[in-house]
Amino acid sequence: MDFLALHAESQPEKPAVICGDEVLDFASLSRRASRAANAFTGLGCTEGDRVAWMSFNSITGAEIANGARRAGLVIVPVNYRLRGPEIAYVLNDSGAKVAAAGPDHVDAMAAAVPDVKSDVRFVTAGVQAPRGWLSYRDLAAAASEQFEAIGDGLGPSMIYTSGTTGNPKGAWRPHGVDIANVLQVISIFELSQGDVHLMCGPGYHSGVSFFSALHQVLGATVVMQPKFEAEDALDLIERHRLTTSFIAPTLLQRLVDAQQRRPRDTSSLRALILGAAPCPHTLKVRAEAAFGQVLWEFYGATETGINTVLRPEDQMRKPGSCGTAVPGQEIRVVRDDGSEAGVGEPGELMVRNAWQAEYFNRPDATSKSLHDGFFSVGDIAYRDEEGYYYISDRRVDMIISGGVNIYPAEVEAVLHAHPAVMDAAVIGVPDEQWGESVRAVVQLRAETRATADELIAFCAERLAGYKKPRSVEFVDELPRDAAGKLLKRKLRDAYWTGAGRKI
Repeated sequence: MDFLALHAESQPEKPAVICGDEVLDFASLSRRASRAANAFTGLGCTEGDRVAWMSFNSITGAEIANGARRAGLVIVPVNYRLRGPEIAYVLNDSGAKVAAAGPDHVDAMAAAVPDVKSDVRFVTAGVQAPRGWLSYRDLAAAASEQFEAIGDGLGPSMIYTSGTTGNPKGAWRPHGVDIANVLQVISIFELSQGDVHLMCGPGYHSGVSFFSALHQVLGATVVMQPKFEAEDALDLIERHRLTTSFIAPTLLQRLVDAQQRRPRDTSSLRALILGAAPCPHTLKVRAEAAFGQVLWEFYGATETGINTVLRPEDQMRKPGSCGTAVPGQEIRVVRDDGSEAGVGEPGELMVRNAWQAEYFNRPDATSKSLHDGFFSVGDIAYRDEEGYYYISDRRVDMIISGGVNIYPAEVEAVLHAHPAVMDAAVIGVPDEQWGESVRAVVQLRAETRATADELIAFCAERLAGYKKPRSVEFVDELPRDAAGKLLKRKLRDAYWTGAGRKI
């Protein structure tokens, strides 16, 4: 079923997407999607071919994505923070037939051209096309508004992981996702056609694009922010009476801070859906004070979809939890020997469900992540007696000091509770006696002060002695990607380079 065509017929004048002063109704979006579909097929694309797209959130992006899906093509979102060789890697690895860039990202994608090995047609959605590039505006203007849909919008998908531990891998679903699973997620989060959704994070992130797509499937209106800006986001919530948004914890923190500086009417909000990274409980407390009981949180991965959900009424009752298993999920928490971990005992979290992806061109990586049909992305977790799950950390981030496992997320949660701490990361650094020692890297709030000794003592009062930081480094800002994921590798490398070992 072509959902966009269905909504174009049943509610043609309803706004489908809004970005700034531009409003596009469902009928217009459907016509533009057909033009995009014809433009891509006119370039020789056939069903299953990949179209790479690199841009800020935009209405052009919405028509390109819908057009590609209508033609049975696979959109490959490209992280707009990548640069030449990194972009070329994604284009080469995905086998993209077409690579399109928004006006702000033509130069970055052009820098990738010398390293692209395959025959790719480059397209710009900007005003002027560089030499050798095609203009999307010209292609779309010359294309027909009629196209018989090949895809239904739920076909094959490919989203590249953030690559925090190396080159990104393409999470590839060659058969797409069953509509029953999509409807289940819509039901779990109580989404409806009457919602007005804020798309404020980067569209290349799986959570941002997924929840925006869910609202389009429903026929709800999506309000786009090209790039996140907290003050503007609050203005949009007030102006458009927005009801839902997917948001990373770092963006939520900025939203809460902005609301406290100058409150807006956000009473229309009923669901702020948290994902992409762990959310400190102290931030949840502040968010509820600012916006009410509207927080949802889920645990999932690009490779495995949504696995657990924590509802609004459980946020304060279950601090640190990411919720209970979504129906249809088989979740195991296992010890190093593969046996099932007990209640409260940390182990590697593994999932088996209908959402599972494989890594494109990487059977080795897929095989490494699969264990008896269960998929693992390397997260350490435990469950309580009520079946609520808690993510302890990523296996790659775990610190082993003197033979004892230390989970940085636990220490980070304590640091976030300090009133002077804006952001914090905990890493293991070389230590001749213990192998690794715990080091905190901290960003302080503006106009506050705290010493290393003060923060170490703060942690010592709340944690076992072996878990407290042994040293503290203060930085202006921690390295995070646009989705809010902490790039710990960048912090660790500064300490381990030249140490002659990785751990």
